[in-house]
Amino acid sequence: MASNRIGRINEEIQRELSELLRSLKDPRVQKTMISVTRVDTTNDLRYAKVYVSIYDKDLSKEVLKGLKSSGGYLRHELAERLSLRYTPELVWEEDNSITYGARVLDILSKLDIPADEPENAEDGNCDENADAE
Repeated sequence: MASNRIGRINEEIQRELSELLRSLKDPRVQKTMISVTRVDTTNDLRYAKVYVSIYDKDLSKEVLKGLKSSGGYLRHELAERLSLRYTPELVWEEDNSITYGARVLDILSKLDIPADEPENAEDGNCDENADAE
């Protein structure tokens, strides 16, 4: 039951942070597109690890610095929007899952795998089991 509650809190924090990031005035954060991909909150609700996907990878360090410096403001805004006893401290992490997935797809597309051919294609009798039914 507690994990279900944590899951709902994670979703709510993710939704609110996504909305708050659009209105953030920090120029380091506004330089590129950012999306909150996942939030993991500890069971005691003291810390929330926020995974963000940053469109321009060259600016990722600068964007994370901007997010960390805006953490106090964002936490305050979360406290006003959410009715929690404790508002978790935000820990920012870059989410590389999209880059990793694109790399895996690139590797798979470069593999030379021959197409499967039916085993009985040579003798013209492809469906031997149809007669047995």
